[in-house]
Amino acid sequence: MAPVTEGSPVLPASGPAVVAHAKGDLRIEEVPLAAPGPDEAVVEVRYGGICGSDLHYWLHGAAGESVLRAPLVLGHEISGRVVRPAADGTGPAAGTAVAVHPATPGPGAARYPADRPNLSPGCTYLGSAARFPHTDGAFSRYVNLPVRMLRALPENLDLRTAALIEPASVAWHAVARAGDVAGKTALVIGSGPIGALAVAVLKRAGAARIVAVDMHAKPLEIASAVGADEVLTAGDAEAIAAVEADVVIESSGSHHGLASAIQGAVRGGTVVMVGLLPTGPQPVLISLAITRELDLKGSFRFNDEIDDVIAALADGTLHIEPVITHEYPVEEALEAFGVARNSAESGKVLLDFAPGR
Repeated sequence: MAPVTEGSPVLPASGPAVVAHAKGDLRIEEVPLAAPGPDEAVVEVRYGGICGSDLHYWLHGAAGESVLRAPLVLGHEISGRVVRPAADGTGPAAGTAVAVHPATPGPGAARYPADRPNLSPGCTYLGSAARFPHTDGAFSRYVNLPVRMLRALPENLDLRTAALIEPASVAWHAVARAGDVAGKTALVIGSGPIGALAVAVLKRAGAARIVAVDMHAKPLEIASAVGADEVLTAGDAEAIAAVEADVVIESSGSHHGLASAIQGAVRGGTVVMVGLLPTGPQPVLISLAITRELDLKGSFRFNDEIDDVIAALADGTLHIEPVITHEYPVEEALEAFGVARNSAESGKVLLDFAPGR
């Protein structure tokens, strides 16, 4: 498609973007800005949060079973401003600060509940190689996005914090899968960004006691800052088992973490599995889950919880800023990815696509 050159404001023909070409091959390169469709707005991206899937495409050339077959613009955790509204008159006006819901639900051969579009088999996600042609992401200075993905932000919510809205929605969905947590003991296994955000959501939801677990000191420091009452090291199996949590959020994405989650749950408790384990068979303490009558629940992405997250951030009841630990201009994206890879030293690492503004 032709570059965007008509109308006001005049936009450049291209902009810097973070592109994964293959395993170990991550580049910052100029990508063209195509003419938007009638229902698409042009968003100037300000901040983008580096996600685990972005790291996987860089480090392994794949995220789970989604394998790179062509260069892919990464990124789905973004905030920015509309610089050109959709031509059909829908969606936010120019100048509106926005967050992005990166999913496009779609039907497929498998059945799914109509009220849970996150489970739709044909769903696509920004920055995903799950299908071919791949779905480019939004780690680009300018990006065309359908207005249905955009969520207008209140003026009191800064764009830096707003970059956490997408992962916070994942955490919100996971906590919601556990049911009412008010007055209960909650255990969070894995205190990386999703785990720390789950702690914050649990705190807001009224959990009486929140215990966070991780292998490293930095994630536990962050978990404490957003609401954990106690922290434990992952190797302290006896202390984890003694928690007897009514609700466990497993966000480590390892079978070791899942084992800790099952051991740390009270009899009759609930374990929500939001950390994505590798594909294929995994060792699980299933006999213990059976004899304790544990409810094991999966949690995948989110639906409309993004609107709840925005409202909670706007009214000050959701405290998540400490999850952000590093910020780099997009020109230093390679260094930023290296820092994000080191979970012992970092929480959420942000890319700034318009530094100094």
